[in-house]
Amino acid sequence: MRLPLPSARRLLLLAGLAAVVVALGLWLALRGTPADAVAARYAPLVRTLQFSARVATLSRVDVGPTVTGRVSEVLVREGDAVRAGQVLVRLESEEPQAALAQAIAAERQAQARLAGLRSTGRSASQAQLEQADANLTAAQAELRRTEQLVAQGFLSAQRLDDGRRAVQVAEAQREAALAQSRANADRGTDVVQAQAQLQAAAAATSAARARLAQAVLIAPAAARVLSREVEPGQIVQPGKALVGLALAGPTQIVAQVDERFLEQLRAGQKAAVVADAFAGQRMDATVASIAPEVDAQRGAVEVKLALDRPPPAFLREDMTLSVEVETARRERALVLPARALRSGAAGDVLLVADGRRAAERPVRIGLRTLDAVEILEGVKEGDLVLLGPAVRAGARVRPQTVDWQPARSPQARGSGAGDPMGGLTQAVGR
Repeated sequence: MRLPLPSARRLLLLAGLAAVVVALGLWLALRGTPADAVAARYAPLVRTLQFSARVATLSRVDVGPTVTGRVSEVLVREGDAVRAGQVLVRLESEEPQAALAQAIAAERQAQARLAGLRSTGRSASQAQLEQADANLTAAQAELRRTEQLVAQGFLSAQRLDDGRRAVQVAEAQREAALAQSRANADRGTDVVQAQAQLQAAAAATSAARARLAQAVLIAPAAARVLSREVEPGQIVQPGKALVGLALAGPTQIVAQVDERFLEQLRAGQKAAVVADAFAGQRMDATVASIAPEVDAQRGAVEVKLALDRPPPAFLREDMTLSVEVETARRERALVLPARALRSGAAGDVLLVADGRRAAERPVRIGLRTLDAVEILEGVKEGDLVLLGPAVRAGARVRPQTVDWQPARSPQARGSGAGDPMGGLTQAVGR
């Protein structure tokens, strides 16, 4: 039975369309799936580590009173630069001044007494001793005459007793004068006592001066005033901090860095620093020290950096900073995007366009950042490495080369006012 002509044409048309579809499918299958690819090439590679930090001076002290008193003057303001010994705060000092005047008067009195003992007192005691010697000599002579007269019968025995008593009195007077003379000597008891009194008076004067000095608070060294917590008329007590000082010295940058990145940090590494409030003014710094212990509460290690040049005027204590430390550099490395790496059975692998198919290549990597990786073994310069998770090993692919280059080093980028890190764009690398 013959089909009508229109039906035959329809079947032929359908068959032709099916053949076209099959041919197109075969053509597409043979052509391969389009996939982004990057050519492995040599380029400089820099790894950096970014973190926040704060400005800190080497030493910070709080100045406060050691006595209770009322504030009469506050002579500094926050931000003032002060020199060593400069007066910061004065307390009312009328009472300690009066106590000092009283102590000075007592000391002068003790000095006068000691001087008197060593001059007029010593002369008087010497004169008394000489007078006592003369009296004793006269009494002894009189006793000898009385004894002769009594023996001759001219005088009674009672006169002999009177003469003996006179000699005894003269001897006692001489002993007293001699004791007084000895007491007034350089090592005599009166002089030693007067010296002790003078020393006690001098100590009381020193104590009174010290109490008076405590009414004046001075700067212990050259510093900058960070805080002023007192006003005139306020009553203060010992232990209360009135003025906070940052002692003059090198300005340091202190940061708490996650312990995971401790392996990357070394003393002497160069860094770029930008104050968040002054984004357009970049500062160069060097890693000065890394703490030998890790803060167990925060899981962080303290890192200190020193500025390479004197700090700018806008830098303030506790100011927030952004820091980027260069932790590694390769002047010439075979680099690829980090996202091209895949996990294989034996480690890291890459998919390389081998003709029209994707071939898996095991690789050994070196320096690694967040966006780039150094390839030590596995691929060579010019190899097309496939990107994207959709491509599988062995699949037909049609590589489409895309433009890519690793992030530039901080030194090469320079500073930009619109960038809070002044051109520091690479994040923490591993």
